[in-house]
Amino acid sequence: MEVQLHQLKYFVAVAEVRHFTQAADLVAITQPSLSKQIHALEADLGAPLFERVRGNITLTAAGEVLLPLARRILADVDTATREVQELVGLRRGRVRLGATPSLATALAPPVLRRFRDAHPTVDLQVEEGGSQDLVRHLLRGDLDLALIIMPAQGADPALRAEPILRESLVVASVDELPAARPTGRLRVTDLRDQPLVMFREGYDLRDVTLQACREAGFEPSFAVDGGEMDAVLSFVEAGLGVALVPGIVVVRRPGIRVTPLAPPGVQRTIAVARRREAVPTHAGRELRRILLDYVRAATETDALPPGVEPLG
Repeated sequence: MEVQLHQLKYFVAVAEVRHFTQAADLVAITQPSLSKQIHALEADLGAPLFERVRGNITLTAAGEVLLPLARRILADVDTATREVQELVGLRRGRVRLGATPSLATALAPPVLRRFRDAHPTVDLQVEEGGSQDLVRHLLRGDLDLALIIMPAQGADPALRAEPILRESLVVASVDELPAARPTGRLRVTDLRDQPLVMFREGYDLRDVTLQACREAGFEPSFAVDGGEMDAVLSFVEAGLGVALVPGIVVVRRPGIRVTPLAPPGVQRTIAVARRREAVPTHAGRELRRILLDYVRAATETDALPPGVEPLG
C-alpha cells in the first residue's frame, strides 16, 4: 500500500467542501482525475471514505478516522518544506498564532510588534477564538502556537502547554451593584439574582463562569446567551445584564463599571501551547522566545495589563 500525499490533499478537499467538482477546482485538477485518485486511495486503504447518496457526500467511519490524520500529515509536510526553504536561504517563513479575544487585544499586539520589528519578512497569521477552538486548530496542525486558557483538568496531553500568566476576572455592569457597596467587591454568590450575559459554547469564559456559580451553590440565569467577546460587552453596555470578564478587556470601555471579586475570586491560567508531536519552526521558536521575553520585561517594569500577574 502506497498512500500518496496528493491523494491525502484531494481527500481533505472533498471532505471539507463535500462536493467532488468544487474540490477539483480547489486543487486545480479535473473532476475525473480527482475521483480516480480518491478511488485509488480507497482501494489502497481497503475501505470506502465517502458515502455518495443522491448527490450528498458524507464521510464514512473510515473517512472520519482518516481526516484529522490527513490534515496533520499535510500540515507537517508544509512545515518541513518551509523549514528547509529557510535553511537554504529563502529566509521568509511563516508563523501562525492563535489567541483568545482578550489576549489578542491586550497581549498579542506588543509581542507581534516586537516580532515584526525583528523579522519583517516573516508572514504573521493570527486567529482569534475561544480556547477550545484554538486547541482543535493546534491539534489539526493549523496553528504553530496559541495563547490559551488552561482548563481545570489540565491541557490536552497531545499539547505542550507552558503556563505563563494568571488573569483575574471582574464583574462588568453598567450600574453599581448593591451587594458591592460595603466593600467595593462582590462575591460570586452575589450574582445569584443577577441576569448574566453569557458567552457562546466553546468559550472557556462560559465554562469558568458556570463552574464558579455552581461551586457557589446556584445555577445562573441568563439575560442573553451565546455572544462573542465584543457582543457580550455591548450587551452589558446596553444594560441587559452583567458578565464575568477579564479586567483587561474593559480598560477602554468607559460605559462599563468594573467590580472586583472578593478573594479567592475567579482566576484563569494563561499558557502558550503547541502540538507536542510537531517540530517547532524557526519562526515559531522565535515568536515564543519574544513572547516570554516580553512577559519577563513587562513583569520587571510593572507593565502587564490590569488583573494579570506572572507565573514562575
